[in-house]
Amino acid sequence: MPGRILPMFSLEEVESHNSAKSCYVTIGSKVYDITSFVDDHPGGGDLVLEYAGKDVTEILRDPVSHTHSESAYEILEDNLVGFIGTESNSKSAIGLAANGEPVYATTGMSTAEDLSVETDASQDYQKHKFLDLNKPLLMQLWNSGFSKEFYLEQVHRPRHYKGGESAPLFGNFLEPLSKTAWYVVPIVWVPPVVYGTYLGVSGLGHAPAAAGYWMFGFFLWSLIEYLMHRFLFHLDKYLPDNRVGITLHFLLHGIHHYLPMDKYRLVMPPSLFVILAAPFWKLAHAVFFYNWYAAVLAYCGGVFGYICYDLTHFFLHHRNLPSYYKGLKKYHLEHHFADFDNGFGVTSRFWDRVFGTELELPPPKVLKTQ
Repeated sequence: MPGRILPMFSLEEVESHNSAKSCYVTIGSKVYDITSFVDDHPGGGDLVLEYAGKDVTEILRDPVSHTHSESAYEILEDNLVGFIGTESNSKSAIGLAANGEPVYATTGMSTAEDLSVETDASQDYQKHKFLDLNKPLLMQLWNSGFSKEFYLEQVHRPRHYKGGESAPLFGNFLEPLSKTAWYVVPIVWVPPVVYGTYLGVSGLGHAPAAAGYWMFGFFLWSLIEYLMHRFLFHLDKYLPDNRVGITLHFLLHGIHHYLPMDKYRLVMPPSLFVILAAPFWKLAHAVFFYNWYAAVLAYCGGVFGYICYDLTHFFLHHRNLPSYYKGLKKYHLEHHFADFDNGFGVTSRFWDRVFGTELELPPPKVLKTQ
């Protein structure tokens, strides 16, 4: 049932859509996008724009203007885009989806299952004026002129491409380079980790010490995972308000929140991991400057932690898991459909608890719509 999830708006948000380029009106708590109807209004577009961003209940019933027919209301219902929320600035601002479930305002979704509801690309583009899923995404974004505020609002409203396939990113010969199957990660990185660990143990000549360095790197990865997810992938507040910053954000992590169930863009391409991992090679040797083998062991432990992270990330999205991981899966998917500003741990909640970003959803409050 594509298009069944509708977002929440504050009054301020509705009032900001007050031009011919984006014209919203309300009837009670319902919000309608009538931008496409402005030029077609029998009384002229200026009359519509006079009420842009406002409630039109009274003017539709006004006999002096003329009482509008049922067809006018049918046109409005065809352009219903959401509801006015009583707590619209909260993660728990709730409306009703078609299935009666509450909807989280920042994502327009209510449950993890909504992440896999196929998006009607044409309807989505008409409604949100963001990206057309049927066309290559990258150049659309680059040439869009989107503001940072609009981009972040839209990229955190998940979509699901038809048939569970990957939406086109480049639309040319570069397309295969943007996709990575989950099994590529262990195939590419386990052999170097095994070889590096062998070198480190042989060079250090002391197995317990070697295990200690390796486990230190493995544990340190969990902190690096948290810090990168929170301060690099979710650098929303400090993102430059220009197309370079927006496009880089989209390529690094935005596309994952936009299309979270894309199974070929869930793990990191080896080329990108090499770029991100290079500074940590330098860091390991700076910390363990007194012993090259200790640095190699710590680095290998960290890379193995990364392998576990990427595989865990894929399985949380696409596999049935044992009991511990079922809780972790629920936690991570809540980060996608309810609260992307918390819940940065993927392999565990440990650092979220340490730094106060553990994701805890408040009890939903259902908004009664008119």
